[in-house]
Amino acid sequence: MEPREFLAIAMFVLFIALIMTGFPVGWVLGGLAVLFTALAIVFEQDLGIYTGVDWAYTSLTVERIWDLMNNWVLVALPMFIMMGLLLDRSGIAAELMKNIARLFGRVRGGLAVTVALIGILLAATTGIIGASVVLLALLGLPAMLDQGYKPELATGTVCAVGTLGILIPPSIMLVLMADRLAMSVGDLFMGALLPGMLLGGLYIAYILVYAAIRPAAAPAPSDAPAPDWRMVADVAQVVLPALGLIMLVLGSIFFGVATPTEAAGVGAAGALALAAWKRKLSRPVLREVLTETTRTTGYVFAIFLGATAYSLVLRGLGGDELIHHALLDLPVGPHGTVIVILFFTFLLGFFLDWIEITLIVLPLVAPAVQALGFDLVWFTVLFAVCLQTSFLTPPVGFALFYLKGVAPEGIRAPTIYRGAVPFISLQFLGLVVLFFWPVIVTWLPSMAYR
Repeated sequence: MEPREFLAIAMFVLFIALIMTGFPVGWVLGGLAVLFTALAIVFEQDLGIYTGVDWAYTSLTVERIWDLMNNWVLVALPMFIMMGLLLDRSGIAAELMKNIARLFGRVRGGLAVTVALIGILLAATTGIIGASVVLLALLGLPAMLDQGYKPELATGTVCAVGTLGILIPPSIMLVLMADRLAMSVGDLFMGALLPGMLLGGLYIAYILVYAAIRPAAAPAPSDAPAPDWRMVADVAQVVLPALGLIMLVLGSIFFGVATPTEAAGVGAAGALALAAWKRKLSRPVLREVLTETTRTTGYVFAIFLGATAYSLVLRGLGGDELIHHALLDLPVGPHGTVIVILFFTFLLGFFLDWIEITLIVLPLVAPAVQALGFDLVWFTVLFAVCLQTSFLTPPVGFALFYLKGVAPEGIRAPTIYRGAVPFISLQFLGLVVLFFWPVIVTWLPSMAYR
């Protein structure tokens, strides 16, 4: 192994170590790029060891940042974030909770199923994990606990369903992945749609089976009224506006009517109109939404800038070639290589946020997977499903922390952790299904080009 490759390995290991300090990720990435450029110069000038990296090389970061800021695909990010926040403030979720809970009132586990269905709808509108988990926790968790639900089932349902927004389109994670791999955002959205629904279906099936086996863990209220057509009409009245907006955004992308950027603008405008129609659009709400949109977008782009510099220096030190050849030389075959990548991605999810893994790790491993002959859309969706578990695994499981921050008194962290374990197992089951049946991912994108 060449000395420059040792520098590349040290750069990656130090990145993981510094993330643990809680220092801002963008500064860590940019600082490591500067530090290892200086070390590379010392190696080359003082020790006579070729590294290929100097200040002239690292200054290419400026040109890459310019290209990044000119990227029209990334314009969709703040629009989708704004769309999700506006729908969060529109009060639709609260109305859904009230009406769907009545519809499933006599079903054991019906309240948890209600939370799951609302979570799936929120996933297709917000794409923001924090907003989904907090909203579901505030609306559904007290109701489930008051009805006598086992705390582990209630907290696990909220955490798991709240993370679906990172996978079900329009997902900001999929937009970032498409940009990093120079893929079509529409293809990735279509590829992730059925897997996202599959996971949602697995969650609901688990809740119903668990409630049937252990009725005391998810009791049905004895005084619940029988469902009738009036209840169905009430649910439809609440669901259809949000569902129409989702179909407008995703349908315009899937049928090639609009680019993801244009569809994001339509979605933001539609969410604005929907909030106004619900009489939830006021100056304080608009100020709050715009502030949070700016803050979230700034956070993502700060990491983008740091990751651009970091990736450039890592590539200059031969880090991408090292990982590429290491993966291709693994004695486990092509499918075994994909399993190894997904396993290490899962482990990294214990310590790193999905943004760092998407911006740093995914561009390093995707070329090797493509060289092995696999469909890149299929692999990227598998990678995204694997990353979804990072929200449920401590110590960096953000969904767990979001829930703990708003959970009723008496709900402790160990309870939330135990509640997440069955849903992490369901994530693995979904991952196995997608691994052995790639058609679930590839069918919808293939149909779009017929």
